[in-house]
Amino acid sequence: MVRWAEAGELAGLVSVELAADRLFEQVGITFPPGTTMIEEVDDPETVLVEGDPPAGFALIGWVDGNVHLDQLAVRPERMRQGIGGRLVAAVIDHARAAGAPYVTLTTYRDVPWNAPWYARYGFSALPEPEWGPELRALVEHERELGIEVAPRVVLRH
Repeated sequence: MVRWAEAGELAGLVSVELAADRLFEQVGITFPPGTTMIEEVDDPETVLVEGDPPAGFALIGWVDGNVHLDQLAVRPERMRQGIGGRLVAAVIDHARAAGAPYVTLTTYRDVPWNAPWYARYGFSALPEPEWGPELRALVEHERELGIEVAPRVVLRH
């Protein structure tokens, strides 16, 4: 069942994110050192989780008036059980309930469990001329962090 995270669960989500990030090594992607995205979160009301303890999470925010999926991570040993799909569906439902016109995200274009996976849930590429100023700044920030180590794409649902 997908639910909002509790404050005491945030620290435990670091291991979920790190384990999920290690999967990228299979396709030659290694992230630069630094904190995980979930370590920078101080508001549990921006994190949806599934499981107790959580097996996966979706970190969300707002970008250009849209709900933005900042991070989706599932423990590798719990993948292929629908957890990621339920989390994405919950993000979409939250966006609708909050009156957001879209859900946006940035991801790797060619990694099978990234852009192709999101396409199955109704996401499609958002052309750069349609990016708002906050989204443009977010993409630039990701480049500065050094995570654009493979072709990336902005998606919208």
